[in-house]
Amino acid sequence: MKKTLLLNAALSQVIAAMGHGDTIVIGDAGLPAPAGVPVIDLAVTRGLPDFMSVLKAVLSELEVEHHLLATELDERSPQLAAQIKALGLASRRLVPHEDFKERTRNARAFVRTGECTPYANIILASGVVF
Repeated sequence: MKKTLLLNAALSQVIAAMGHGDTIVIGDAGLPAPAGVPVIDLAVTRGLPDFMSVLKAVLSELEVEHHLLATELDERSPQLAAQIKALGLASRRLVPHEDFKERTRNARAFVRTGECTPYANIILASGVVF
């Protein structure tokens, strides 16, 4: 049995296979999954699992070079924006939500949560540990 925080086998496998610059999307329950990108659907019910719990679990295993958020997050969900900022992630980048959705097409995987907070979505770009 794994000793780390992240126990989901499919999610752990994707992270282990990521190389420098590869991206992974963590999305709310409403973000459309792009065709052709593998989906890891963790959603059970509204709010379960929540976005921040999934993000923290992924961050326990993934070295992040930069992250991408929708510009609308700060205005529409300021509490969530503050929680993400408090994590101290590297290099925050903002794009309009439509551009964000377009960029999800290049991800290694799309992780769907049960989160129902507007714009609770993030794209994480893999860094290197050396």
